[in-house]
Amino acid sequence: MNIRSLLVLIIICMGSGISTVTYAQPTEKLVYHIIKTDKKGNIIPWYDANPSIAFNHVINSVWNFWDTMRRDYNGLPYYMNHQVWNPNFNDPRGIGGDQFAMALSSWRLYYHYSGNEKVKENMYFIADYYLSHGFSAADSKWPNLPFPYNTLIYSGNYDGDMRSGKNVLQPDKAGSFGLELLHLYKISSGYNVPENINYLGAAIKIANTLSDKTKRGNVEYSPLPFKVNVLNGETVLLRNHDFTHTWIDTAGYTSNWAPTMQLFLDLIAMHQGDTTSYKKSFDIILEWMKTYPMKENKWGPFFEDVDWWSETQINAMTFARFIMEHPSYFPDWKNDVQKIINWVHTNFSNDTWKKYGVIVTNEQSVYKAPANSHSSRQAADELLYAALTKDTSWFTNGVRELSWATYMVDVDGKNCFPGDEPWLTDGYGDYVRHYLRAMDAFPALAPQQEDHMLSSTSAIQQVDYAGNLKKFFGLNFEKIDSNQVKMFYRTFDSTGIEKIKLTKKPTSVLLDYQKIKEQKTGEGFEWIPYQKGGVLIVRRLQGRKVLLLK
Repeated sequence: MNIRSLLVLIIICMGSGISTVTYAQPTEKLVYHIIKTDKKGNIIPWYDANPSIAFNHVINSVWNFWDTMRRDYNGLPYYMNHQVWNPNFNDPRGIGGDQFAMALSSWRLYYHYSGNEKVKENMYFIADYYLSHGFSAADSKWPNLPFPYNTLIYSGNYDGDMRSGKNVLQPDKAGSFGLELLHLYKISSGYNVPENINYLGAAIKIANTLSDKTKRGNVEYSPLPFKVNVLNGETVLLRNHDFTHTWIDTAGYTSNWAPTMQLFLDLIAMHQGDTTSYKKSFDIILEWMKTYPMKENKWGPFFEDVDWWSETQINAMTFARFIMEHPSYFPDWKNDVQKIINWVHTNFSNDTWKKYGVIVTNEQSVYKAPANSHSSRQAADELLYAALTKDTSWFTNGVRELSWATYMVDVDGKNCFPGDEPWLTDGYGDYVRHYLRAMDAFPALAPQQEDHMLSSTSAIQQVDYAGNLKKFFGLNFEKIDSNQVKMFYRTFDSTGIEKIKLTKKPTSVLLDYQKIKEQKTGEGFEWIPYQKGGVLIVRRLQGRKVLLLK
């Protein structure tokens, strides 16, 4: 789908049901705020009637809350010890199973969106600490993988699983963290970051273990287990969901393998590690995903705090996004994704707020509760489907789901799971990334009065916006008047495509200090005007430093 068609689609959809005009307001409170509606009674964000302004506000607020969160008794930031925020006392639970990988995932996207260097430093801190305090021993049966939980909260070490205890880990979460380490290696490559090579080395070790342990699965067992004891190599047991307290071997199954598959693909593309083994393991997992989860709609467990079998929206939709990002592996990808979305609607749709024109998304079959993270994920993924296929069936509800999820964010940036607690997983790492992905799919959802990079096919090592220009690494000011620079960014790969929302078309676009042409094909740039500002598409064939001039 070309970007001009995308713009037309946005205009059509925005005009067909997403109103930014408030009218007579209800008095019902949703978590922190009284619900606001448009003149037709449909929900709009609490902060501003314009979704682009509201979405930008809530993700900035959420980041600020995370960045300024108080220190805990052991000197670490509170989020390094706990999965639930409490302002008055320290929650007795440790971290969430995917808490750090989710945070790195969101902050990676938020860095190039904001240009805030503190975001990148937070990523380094999380990765460095986890690498030095949370991995299985090199001589264990499942070596060099991160543990998802700190069984002694203030120990500063991660050594087991929340429900299954010490020495148990979740291989799917290891794959997620390995992928984020690889991204972080690319972000920091070429800088004076001593830990840089450690990120790549740890990612390779994670991939080596996961690849070595991959086996051909079946309808009861996935190629890698959900939970495993690293000392004896045995999967642990989960309870049947009949509350009879019988135990079954369901911890041998989960479908959350999209991040692990992406880790294999990225290492293969970089020619790093045992690429032959990675390709073999990727093929095994891909065949299994097509044969069982996709055909049977058996997506299985994800969450660390549930010790019985549960079907989860996160597993299904994470793989739906993987399909959309890799259609060459899925000849019938449109129908494949539609089938998954329909399954989620059948099993997880929540119509509690239907009177406000929105259907939101429950978390899982065991805990049928509407979720800020899962609703925003569903919205972002359905918006991506709309952008790729021009099928706008789910567009309006997607924007309203995102609007609904803004009500979970308080004025200070704390983010509360509705009817539950302020989870540091659902409210932060598994929240911000979905708004950024939605903006990338439909740039009209990004703020009109600000400049923001929405996406890149490469890792962004540095980005600086006008008014926030710093000392650039390698920028030659003898060739360029720095006062004329509107934006500067540097990438890891020398080829790639960036999508940037700008308030004004740049006078020139320079790649490695040479002007590139405005054209629709080949190396160059394309400008898609909006009513205010527009979207710049930069296509690089050989270059890593991009300058936009005022």
